[in-house]
Amino acid sequence: MATIKDVAERAGVAPSTVSYVLSGSRKISDETRRAVRAAVEELGYHPRASARSLRSARTRVLALAVPRVPGKSRGADGTFAIDISDAARAHGHDVVLITDLDGVAGMRRVAGSGMADAAVLMAVEEEDPRIAALRELEFPAALLGRSESDPGMPWVDLDWEAAVALALRETVAAGHRRIVFLSSADHEIDSRRGYALHGLRGARLAAAGTTAELRTVPSSGEPEELGRRLREVLSVRPAPTALVVQHLILLPHLLDEITALGLRVPEDLALVLVGSIPDDLGGRRLPRIELPVAEMSASVVRLAIGAIGADTSDTAGEHPPRRLISPRMATGCVIGPPSEPSS
Repeated sequence: MATIKDVAERAGVAPSTVSYVLSGSRKISDETRRAVRAAVEELGYHPRASARSLRSARTRVLALAVPRVPGKSRGADGTFAIDISDAARAHGHDVVLITDLDGVAGMRRVAGSGMADAAVLMAVEEEDPRIAALRELEFPAALLGRSESDPGMPWVDLDWEAAVALALRETVAAGHRRIVFLSSADHEIDSRRGYALHGLRGARLAAAGTTAELRTVPSSGEPEELGRRLREVLSVRPAPTALVVQHLILLPHLLDEITALGLRVPEDLALVLVGSIPDDLGGRRLPRIELPVAEMSASVVRLAIGAIGADTSDTAGEHPPRRLISPRMATGCVIGPPSEPSS
């Protein structure tokens, strides 16, 4: 039996384009539409009967796909999982957690088993193979993050480029002229996670608009390596007066390393956080841009349910298929100026 991938190959287009032509959800050129329709006729393609039956027999379950490395802690994953579960329950849905590191295999298992009506994908990469698999399987999904491989897939995300640029510009405005940006970890950059790459673009954007010295250093997921990089970058002379951090998983370790260097926050070193989890700073009132977890979770659940084609009264007209949330500095936290050099 022909699949949507077979049609795409015959027509010389992406599977997502075939989906757009068949659903009429996006404007497609007449030439492309004719090629797709011709391929459909030649191959005798019909949407999968199993997909139709799954959509007609609802499980009222969403699959939350969070690739997990055993033993590695990510506080943000747990916070999102809880808030997404709460948001799903408000719509009468449960959530099943899919932690398979092989994301494509996990998505095929979910779509083929009928365990869920739709998927919510976290840890989204710019060229994410899970999305192509979901398109091929005609399985509804929404993304917590953005992907360049399929801009038509519903998604919601913090504007990480604007967030990092805002944090750096506010730090410059506070009077700092030697600033280090500790970006996402190198393994996140290598995996082309959207938030990591957009954060780097924000740093370049801020650097292009100032005469201040902005140095970007990738973080590390390993505490020892993170400590080594911090010691190296904070020990240069003249010393940086501010540190803007996007990779916050090892924040307690980072604070310990700063203390071990004999530096006080904020007296000796201003510390500005980008993408912190609300109410998760151990009582510290650090200047920060918070990750709007509750807002993002509620939005991605509505988008996922809307992708199923059910409960449209809950989703119609509320949010566009793509939602980029503008960042803002947390209220009540001020970036202090650099300390005066000792006489």
